[in-house]
Amino acid sequence: MPSTCPKCHAVLDQDEICCSQVRYTWRCKACHKLSTGFAFPYGKCFLCGGELEDISNRSIENPMSFAAIREALQFELNAYHFYRMALDRTPDHEERVILDYMAQNELDHLHELEEKYHAHLDPNVLTLSPRIEQLLADSMFAGIDFGGQHGLMRLYERAVEMEKRTQAHFKAAAANAPEGMERDLYLELAAEEEEHIALLETEMHHLDAEIHGTGDIRSTRRPL
Repeated sequence: MPSTCPKCHAVLDQDEICCSQVRYTWRCKACHKLSTGFAFPYGKCFLCGGELEDISNRSIENPMSFAAIREALQFELNAYHFYRMALDRTPDHEERVILDYMAQNELDHLHELEEKYHAHLDPNVLTLSPRIEQLLADSMFAGIDFGGQHGLMRLYERAVEMEKRTQAHFKAAAANAPEGMERDLYLELAAEEEEHIALLETEMHHLDAEIHGTGDIRSTRRPL
């Protein structure tokens, strides 16, 4: 029979629990990184080691009314499309495996944002018209040659540039916002980008090691 999610109050068609089994949410008092789960065993932020506060009962009415949430979702969509379109343009199998992994990571990030802020997007946003895709590709991939390790490294560099611009935007927006929910959201999102940048820089390190014959990228990446 129909039921109501105890967190976001969405009406469910069947007797089930929404919002990933009503997981708890903590925010780091130092870096503002959000963490979600059933429990947080060590009681410290895994990103910086700061003290955590439970904000599971925080209510965000009409999430899409906040510019911070709208912008964050759009940035994640942009990053997802960046890797997906690069995947479509890359002939090398090994590089396609890497790009597929990165595209899936960005899709996971997007779904995590939807879950954290109860901002549910239309699945159609994951598909672009051929005209829009070409316009984006002309801008995103300018100066990048596909089909080689050095081209893949340039893709990573471009992606890191995008993530750092996003983080800088969130930090500047937080600095200019008054005390309140919008400022808190921008600080949380800036901390989220720190993790994304670290992931990309780790991938770049592995690729650089492979290019220079000092490591094997395939031995360090988790299986797809």
